[in-house]
Amino acid sequence: MGEGTAEALRLRLAAVARKWLEDPRADYAGNITDAASQKGHALNSLVLAGARISLSEHGRIVCSFQVPPPLTDSDGTWHAGALAAAVDNMCSAVVFTVVGAPTATVHYGLSYFSPVACNEEVQLDGRVVGRKGKLAAAVVQVRKMGSGELVAVGRQWMTPAWPTKSNKSRSKL
Repeated sequence: MGEGTAEALRLRLAAVARKWLEDPRADYAGNITDAASQKGHALNSLVLAGARISLSEHGRIVCSFQVPPPLTDSDGTWHAGALAAAVDNMCSAVVFTVVGAPTATVHYGLSYFSPVACNEEVQLDGRVVGRKGKLAAAVVQVRKMGSGELVAVGRQWMTPAWPTKSNKSRSKL
């Protein structure tokens, strides 16, 4: 693959990942599908609703959003499960920019450090930090926009969910 072709592919994958984070109805080509075909994906649509992507490139995505009331717990803070789902979406999107295929999570770890109040602004910074065979490692840091305080760090090992040029075996591992 020529240098220009490789760069064009990287830009296209970053654009598709960006579009999917902004609207989870987007398919892997970046086209918006109808809501009826998205059964089971309502959570993806909710956990990063209104996200603003400030950077989407090969191996890195940065976005921010305001935590809405439906994603808070009885104490009025960002529900841990909603935060975990948002981090999972970010990891999937950032790994997509590198492998060019939908992903399956092999290992997921999440450390929580600080609660986030309803309507507070947060930033999620996702990076692919390593590759080992078919596996890609991603890390997402979640910080409060105002103070920069660390909210959570998510770490995932992911693999392409369907065969790619570097992943031709039938095994998901």
